[in-house]
Order: sequence, then C-alpha cells, then structure tokens
Amino acid sequence: MKLKILFITSLLVFGAGFKVLSAQKTTLGWEAGVAKSIITPKEPMWMSGYAARTKPAEGKIHDLWAKALFLEDSLGNSSLLITSDIVYFTKEISDLIRNELQEKLGLSKSQIILNSSHTHSGPELIGNNLRYTYSKHFDQVYQTNGKYSKLSEDYSYWLANRVVELAEEAKNSKHPVNIFSGNGTVRFQVNRRNNKESELTNLHELKGPNDYSVPVLKIEDKEGNLDVIVFGYACHATVLSGYEWSGDYPGFAQIDLENKYEGATAMFFQGAGADLNPLPRRTVALAKQYGSELAAAVERTLSDNMQRLSPKLEVAYSEINLDFVESDLTAIEQLKDVIKESSGYADYDKRNAKFVLEQLEAGKKINTTFYPYPIQAWKLGQQVIVALGGELTVGYAIRLKQAFGNNIFVLGYSNDVTGYIPTAKILQEGGYEGARAPIPSMLWRSDIEEVIVNEASRLVNSIITD
Repeated sequence: MKLKILFITSLLVFGAGFKVLSAQKTTLGWEAGVAKSIITPKEPMWMSGYAARTKPAEGKIHDLWAKALFLEDSLGNSSLLITSDIVYFTKEISDLIRNELQEKLGLSKSQIILNSSHTHSGPELIGNNLRYTYSKHFDQVYQTNGKYSKLSEDYSYWLANRVVELAEEAKNSKHPVNIFSGNGTVRFQVNRRNNKESELTNLHELKGPNDYSVPVLKIEDKEGNLDVIVFGYACHATVLSGYEWSGDYPGFAQIDLENKYEGATAMFFQGAGADLNPLPRRTVALAKQYGSELAAAVERTLSDNMQRLSPKLEVAYSEINLDFVESDLTAIEQLKDVIKESSGYADYDKRNAKFVLEQLEAGKKINTTFYPYPIQAWKLGQQVIVALGGELTVGYAIRLKQAFGNNIFVLGYSNDVTGYIPTAKILQEGGYEGARAPIPSMLWRSDIEEVIVNEASRLVNSIITD
C-alpha cells in the first residue's frame, strides 16, 4: 500500500449522513477480534504537543501503542475502533486510513472510529497543513533540518499502514464473545479555564464544568475469559512534558489493567477533555498515580453488574459544515494582519498564518469559509456511543448526556482533530480554547455548539428509533 499525505486539505463534504446495515449472515451473538502493535518511533523524532520543546525525543518511559477492535453483530454488521497513543489524527492521515479500510475491508466511514489519547509525549506527525506544528523552534530546527522532516513523514506513512494492518489482523481474529457496558468514576480532572494551576494548592473548592465518568466496555469470550477492556476518560494527557516517549496517564492505566488481567487487551479512548487538565502534574509519579486511579475505576466497574449488550449494531455518520465568522477582509488580508509583529498572536500562530498565506498566494485552494466536521454515532445493543472530531470541550458531553442520559459514551478527538471545538459560552468568553479555529485569524461562528449538538442528536435518534 502506498499512501501519500496531502499537505493542503481539499475540505470536501460527504453529505448529510448515512447508516450502514447489512444482513450477510446470522449467528447467535457478537463476534470480536483485537490486535495491537507498538508504535514507538525507533529514531529520535520531534515530539508533539508543547511549544516549549527545543529538541527531539530522548528515549522512552514506556512504549506507545495502537490497538484495533473489530466488532460484528448477529446479522454481520461490523465496526472498527482504533485507539492510539498519539496527539491526534489529522484529516489527511485519517482519510488515508479510512479510504484504505474501505478498499480492503469494505468498511465505510460510519463503521470506523479513529481515536487518539492526545498524549503530549508522542511523535509529531506530518499532514496538518493548517496547524503545522506547536514547536516555536520549528523554523530553526524542524523546517530547516531535512532529517527530522523526513523522519516525521516516513513515520506518518508507516503509522497509517500499520493501523490498516491492525484492522485486518483484528478482523481475522474475530470469535464469539459477550459484550457488557458500564460507567465508573474518577476525579483527577480539573477544569483549567476556571481554576488556575498555579493556585491549585491554595484552592479549597474547584469550579467546573466537569465530566468524571469512566465509560467501560467489557468483552469476554464464551467461556467467560476477559478478552478486551475498552475504557475512556475526558482529560488532557498532559501530565508529562519532557523528552521521553510515553502514553502519559492513559498509557499507565492500560499497563496496569493488562498486568491485572493477564491476556486481556486494554484500549483507552479520549473523551471531551479539551478544557480539562490532570492537576497537579509534571512528574512521572503523578502520571502513574492518575493511571492507577483510572485503572482502579475501570476494575471496580468490571466487577459490578454491567449491562449485557444484545448483538445488534447500528451506525451513522455525517460531515457538516462548521462556518467561520464572515469578515469584510479577505482571508489573505486577515492572515497578513496576523503575521504583523504587533498583532498579539503567538509565534506559532504567526508561523501557521504565514504558511497558509503562502499557499493562498501561490494559488492553492484552501477553504476559508467553513470546515467539514465529522460526527458519528454507534449503538451496540443498548449502548449509545457518540464520537466527535476536534479537541472537544466538556460542555458537549454534558449537553448530549442531558439529552440522552448519563450512560452514553461521548468521545472527542475522533477521526479528525483540526483544532479546538468550543461551546457557545467558551466562544463568547474567548481565551485559549475559544480562539483557536483551524486557520489563524478565523473564528468559529457563534452557532457552532447548536449545529454540532443538533446533528449529533439527529444521528443518535436515527439509530435508537429503528
């Protein structure tokens, strides 16, 4: 397979939404298969997530992993969940993977969830032309040094290929299983917009909003042996900020669970944690502590009376237009304002604006009026799962749980992470999460929350009313 990463997104929209239902066979219940692979870079690549880093990675705390879960119901309807210890899947990489899975396994976008843990101790990937890199030293080190650019490009191609191979391995290993769902609780997340990290030790009351849920799927073979543990949490994976590869607290949680349940595969998915941080942080001991706390919440949930899910799968997917605020200025004029020395924008925003400006002035087509945003809904028996793209703020999980009950699973960081997805309140307040649309100088329109929630609700209703 030869995959080519595109550096300028075409931003095509794939219709209003669709469901995939088939009736290829009849079995007595669920079938599932799982596969996993170490994805730790073998060379000292540049790391992703923090602007303050000044050099490539130096060793590892533990390995990074990608994991695949293939599910099939009694009628032959199938789906695929990919989890990974990377900061995000860009649209370019995601589309490459999903297009290849369509060709090789016949899976549509509605049947595939690509989720990243958002660890900030993973590799920098090529493929996001609109937010090229966080590193403020990009110009001096990364862009001018062909070695690191080539390493990231080669790694991105390899990762895309490896994910497709994992999907095939997972499908080929499927066997009869029972699936259960439940929710636990853990409380180390802190809303970073409403609580200052520097004042945390003096605070006697933490302000929200928050979502402390730990959604869990338990998959057992027909003999009752634990095969797969799928679990999530809504919180940035930013305990660690050094120069060693690590899955951060989600990585430690998965290690703890796989040590506890020998032979089982633990898979972590990131929730709506864009405005939630693990606090306090910055030490390996704290990352291990939070991982152990999360694993303990999962372990408790596994031992409770979890809901057994009937073997029926339904899926729905759409890509909707998220509009940018209209301006009297052209995109080129806005970008020129960003790169001015006195603009007030951060260095990486100026650098990204300069990059996009150069592409526009060279005649490249970049959509500066809207972005195609992925929205997805699954129903595994009685369990509803909603997967949304971008760095999803916690307000979306709260809204969807108010509409469909506290037991639904809400995933962020799925399929395409192009920037922060603020609620209407955050957008009005501004600040870091409220002013970071995909293109510097472009802001999301004020109706972003209603547009997303309405479409997600439409998809959920379409699969729960059948």
